[in-house]
Amino acid sequence: MNILIGTKNKGKIEGAKKAFERYFEDVTIEGIGVESEVADQPINDEILQGAQNRVKNLKKYAKENNLEADFFVAMESGITDKFGTWLNLTTVYIENKDEEGAVGFGPAYPIPARYIEEIKEKELSYVLARLFENKEIKAPKGGIVQLTHGQVTRIDLAEQAFIMALTHFINGEIWK
Repeated sequence: MNILIGTKNKGKIEGAKKAFERYFEDVTIEGIGVESEVADQPINDEILQGAQNRVKNLKKYAKENNLEADFFVAMESGITDKFGTWLNLTTVYIENKDEEGAVGFGPAYPIPARYIEEIKEKELSYVLARLFENKEIKAPKGGIVQLTHGQVTRIDLAEQAFIMALTHFINGEIWK
């Protein structure tokens, strides 16, 4: 099983690999840096759009470089207030080689309103780095490892989001 993922982020790659390995054998995954075409700090609809854009750009890169894959995948995290409170939401988009797509979401966590404007200006990772005085907060474990006191990592969030999207592909016609 050959998978291309639209990122070089080791945490996202590891989370995707762990998810696919739960259902498929001989999983190989290659990270390729592609653009999301959304803001560095995605907000609301930009979150899903960023993941879909990464897959689109990943497929274009694969075609131009004669790369084949069984799945093209991407993950985008961002902030949303669509549910009445600010949350950080992990979103993935998966497309198989037949151009059949699926979306999945990982666990979301709350963000205090007092940090929203700063996050919009600088990105969540910078705000968390400032609050926790940690320069390495972005990769590979992410800021969530600080917020959960070491109990959850970006790898975990990615794995769960990819599993949710994979439900479309692992259940045959019953779930399509």
